[in-house]
Amino acid sequence: MAPRPRVDVNQQTAADMNAARSQTSISVQTVRNYLYGGQKVWDLRQRLEKILVQEPLFDKQHRDFLGRTDQYIRAAAIINRLTELRRIHGWSQEEYNTASSLLSEVVSITLHDVAFQPVFLGQGSPALMENYWDLVHEKGIQGCYLQTELGHGTNVARLETTSTYIPETQEFELNSPSLTSTKWWIGALGKSATHGAVQAKLILPDGKDMGPHLFFVQLRSLEDHKPLRGITVGDIGPKASGGMAAQDQGFARFDHVRIPRTNMFSKFAEVTIEGSYIQPPHAKLSYGGHSSMIPSAGWTIAKAATVAIRYTTVRRQGELDAKGLERQVLTYPSTYYRLAFVFIELGRYTIKALTQMQERLASRDTSLLPEMHALLCGLKVFVTTQGIIDIETARRSMGGHGYSAFAGLGRLYIEYLPSATFEGDNFVLDGQVVRAATKLCKAVLSSTSAVANLPLPSAYLRLLSTTSEAPPQVTASTWHDVHSVVLLLEWRAALMVKNFTQTPASGDVDANVNQRLARAITEAFVAAQVGEMINNLTNLPSEDARVVGCLYRLYLLTSAETALVDLLSVGLIRHTGAGDPTQDLRLAVKALCLEVLPNAIGLTDAFGFSDWSLDRFNSALGVSDGRVYEALWKRAQMEPMNQYEVTPAYAPYIRPMLQRGQAAAQQKMKLKSRL
Repeated sequence: MAPRPRVDVNQQTAADMNAARSQTSISVQTVRNYLYGGQKVWDLRQRLEKILVQEPLFDKQHRDFLGRTDQYIRAAAIINRLTELRRIHGWSQEEYNTASSLLSEVVSITLHDVAFQPVFLGQGSPALMENYWDLVHEKGIQGCYLQTELGHGTNVARLETTSTYIPETQEFELNSPSLTSTKWWIGALGKSATHGAVQAKLILPDGKDMGPHLFFVQLRSLEDHKPLRGITVGDIGPKASGGMAAQDQGFARFDHVRIPRTNMFSKFAEVTIEGSYIQPPHAKLSYGGHSSMIPSAGWTIAKAATVAIRYTTVRRQGELDAKGLERQVLTYPSTYYRLAFVFIELGRYTIKALTQMQERLASRDTSLLPEMHALLCGLKVFVTTQGIIDIETARRSMGGHGYSAFAGLGRLYIEYLPSATFEGDNFVLDGQVVRAATKLCKAVLSSTSAVANLPLPSAYLRLLSTTSEAPPQVTASTWHDVHSVVLLLEWRAALMVKNFTQTPASGDVDANVNQRLARAITEAFVAAQVGEMINNLTNLPSEDARVVGCLYRLYLLTSAETALVDLLSVGLIRHTGAGDPTQDLRLAVKALCLEVLPNAIGLTDAFGFSDWSLDRFNSALGVSDGRVYEALWKRAQMEPMNQYEVTPAYAPYIRPMLQRGQAAAQQKMKLKSRL
């Protein structure tokens, strides 16, 4: 048998990447612009990235070798330099936000931008805005959002911190009455923030508790950064697996701290000088969270998918082929990156819808608020849960190298992981989604006219009307028809909510009923939106539309696949005894995966991540040229322990152990020789 030709595996990785890229049938630029919302948005990112690349401070190659304190100090330096660049280049708010997202750093100023500043814009009174907005906007003060307490998180109504109005001095007095009332997990509070928006129970002079309200509180001196009198503040310590090391999640306790009456965020609700309470038009008027988490999840998954697909394209392992090459790990693309496209596009819808709601709130129109709250709760649970799963799936697909810090996905995963509990614990939010759904379901079941008034996110409940479209009869062709799959997922949600609504109060329900129902409700809405996304692909050239449409169809089919237990339990799929009724669905998923395969690299290129931007989370395995082993080798040489040929631990610890072991072994050999 003739010897097989020697193959330079390192050189082969570049050849494999070039070959995969040459198979692309889509226009990467066109699909990229589709994802980013136009060429202008992409050009803006490119212009800003060219500026950021020139800054040595923004290099991350040595970050994994830093201790927590050094990572925090580095992050503070990054914040300082970023705000300097904003002034130097005269960046608008959009340009600053884009630059910040390009850095993709976990830094304390993020909480100022996404949590503290929006409170001012949404709830600050004219007087508060007049006095402080310039400081907030120019970062002359750094803010944080103090809601979670040691003993309470998502259940805001049970927070213990109090803010009692004192009419004699026209002040509020903030107090932490117990250990469990300590503010906890507050981003940027530990060492950075000078001010905070504090959630506290408003207590009127007559002792009446008006529930949680927001108050503007100075925490540290603007002269020497020391905590103000009556405030105990600090960092809560390291997080799981060293995640978010550079961010100072903190604690705070208030010991009868006085603030002016005008420091209440009182755009909608306020306390008069005399101590009377002016009621807001809706209890959840201050709500507006979660919307940014949806596109953020999409882009986070996109990063993970880019690294994993690039790496598995050039990674070879297993049997040899005729050319003497091992087989590529990527035989067909895993389905996780279908979600990146869906979540990015879905995020545009939710942000637009939230903007419309906030415009109405400005004129005290709260009609959209309950439904928007329920929708965003459901979407927050759905995208964060799925994002966590998909990032870890991507990491595992990379095999042993996926566990290296230089793969980048370990850090990406551990820093995305808290999203399941940030801004509301997912299990608690599920219950809020279900309560809103059952209320609307009862209305539909009791009155046919209620169907006409259903808000868009609850359109699936129209199917409970006697005049609605019948469920599709599931056959092999069902899985190739977008409308049928969307309708099937909507019927699943409608029947599950109906069955739950009609269950007697004394009836038995399973332990995770809220999770099942909330997922079905949210997936029904998302499926309908994906159906619209597919219809709107006519704006793209035909081949681009076909390939992106495959990803959207793949999303619908994998959603149906994960919903099989529900579809069977409500009778939408029936087992007739003539084989596996789910096999056709799984074969359809496989067929779509194979159809997408030639464009796997092209689709990840369309995400637009440069090697510099992927290196923002320290990935050596996602390099665009495919030379992953070179990149991994170079990164390993940076390990500080490698500066010593002999480790400093050798003389005091390793050598004595070896010497004892050698002496003991010699003693045993002597004993054996005497026998």
